[in-house]
Amino acid sequence: MPGKPAPIKKSPAKKVADKAPEPAPEPEPAPPEAAPAAAAPAEAPAEAAPPAEAAPPAEAEAAPAPPAEDTPAAEGSAPAAPAEAAAVEEPPKAPTPPPPPVPTSAPLHVSVEDVNDSSVTIEWKSPETIGDSGLDGYTIEYCKDGTTDWVVANEALTPANRFCIKNLAAGDLLHVRVVAVNPGGRSEAGVLSEPVPIREIAERPKIRMPRILRSRYVRQVGEQVNLVIPFLGKPKPVVSWLKDGQPLDTKKVNIRNSDNDSIIFIRTAQREDSGVYEMAVKVDSFEDKAAVTLQIVELPGSPASVKLVDAWGFNAALEWTPPKDNGNTEVTGYTVQKADRKTEEWFTVLEHYHRLSATVSDLIMGNSYSFRVFAENQVGMSEKSAVTKGVATIQKTGIVYKPPQYLEHDFSEAPKFTTPLNNRAATVGYTTKLLCSVRGSPTPKIEWLKNQMVIGDDPKFRQISNQGICSLEIRKPCSFDGGTYTCRAKNAQGEATVSCKLEVKQVILPDAEKSK
Repeated sequence: MPGKPAPIKKSPAKKVADKAPEPAPEPEPAPPEAAPAAAAPAEAPAEAAPPAEAAPPAEAEAAPAPPAEDTPAAEGSAPAAPAEAAAVEEPPKAPTPPPPPVPTSAPLHVSVEDVNDSSVTIEWKSPETIGDSGLDGYTIEYCKDGTTDWVVANEALTPANRFCIKNLAAGDLLHVRVVAVNPGGRSEAGVLSEPVPIREIAERPKIRMPRILRSRYVRQVGEQVNLVIPFLGKPKPVVSWLKDGQPLDTKKVNIRNSDNDSIIFIRTAQREDSGVYEMAVKVDSFEDKAAVTLQIVELPGSPASVKLVDAWGFNAALEWTPPKDNGNTEVTGYTVQKADRKTEEWFTVLEHYHRLSATVSDLIMGNSYSFRVFAENQVGMSEKSAVTKGVATIQKTGIVYKPPQYLEHDFSEAPKFTTPLNNRAATVGYTTKLLCSVRGSPTPKIEWLKNQMVIGDDPKFRQISNQGICSLEIRKPCSFDGGTYTCRAKNAQGEATVSCKLEVKQVILPDAEKSK
């Protein structure tokens, strides 16, 4: 038991000396509940330590160091190792608490959707910043004009962006505000810009913009502007005009309002009258707006500069820059003209041209030219132009005609008969002809033969050769003139022959005629 320590028979030193040293087994860790029990016996050896000091010094020096597990003190100190390890371990830190929830930003664009003699309907847009806490809903509050007593209109939070406040008294003038609520609390209030009169609206204001005014309305400088814009609303709406977000100057622009329309009138329009005209009609808290874009335009200025870049052959290259004043509308093109320095007359070479550079061609050799450029927009062509400082001179160049070299064609050709001789029959005493045709280059020499014998200058035969037509005339042939006739053509390229047979017949008279 913890209260009764064990008796000590020997001192620790003597006990160690008597025992032989043995390897000590590893101590088993005692359970946490046994730690106090082991601590009580450890005190007893501590009190009995003086007898051990009385032992002889030699014997004490000879004794080896006692193992920790054999001494009672070591047994009592065994559980100390886990205690030291536990002291080294740091206790776990407490988790960081989350940041407190933050209210949302104020609801946006609080406006009146509808109103009558006993209720008013309010609408708004969600807050711009909601945060991680989310949004629980909205609270709608109102108070009468001239008081500070705010009344909550909804018993429970509403998640919608629209709410109808009912059971109101006709004729009251109410201020309304909307508050967003989340776990962080109430946001700043989104307040209605003007108090709402509780009364029946016969007809809401509505602008009926004409179709022609729904897009950009364009007029030229000096023209008259007269726009009629009808609207609806009962009781009579209050009409107001703004130009580019600023109040309209009635000295420059005349405005006339009636029960059902508004007229904007400009007698002589100028460039500075261009802008966005915004019309608003209002009945109590209800309002309708519409905008008209008016654009006053005029002719553009001339191009800022024009330059002659190069001139070559019969061409000239030009470049120019857009005009500084476009006439309050887009530049749609350019017109390019040229003028001969001799005549000084301008002729249009390019019209409705869209680029900022051009090449003018078909210029006359030996002439010098100036060029000018006009700008164009939807109103027309600029009154002034930009003229080139330099001139383009088309140089004269010497022209030497070199006739083409052609190879002479060799027309040499050997003789060839194109029409042969035909066999013929002739009558004694009647002149006859033999005909044929031949071609060749150079002109072939013609010879006639009879029975392979050359016919010379025999006067009975007449030989004719003209333009390739060869003929042999036989004058009053006799029976001996029959035979084979040949025509032979010869030149340097060769020769050709053609033959036919000629038969000369004798006329036989009857006996009666002979007797005469």
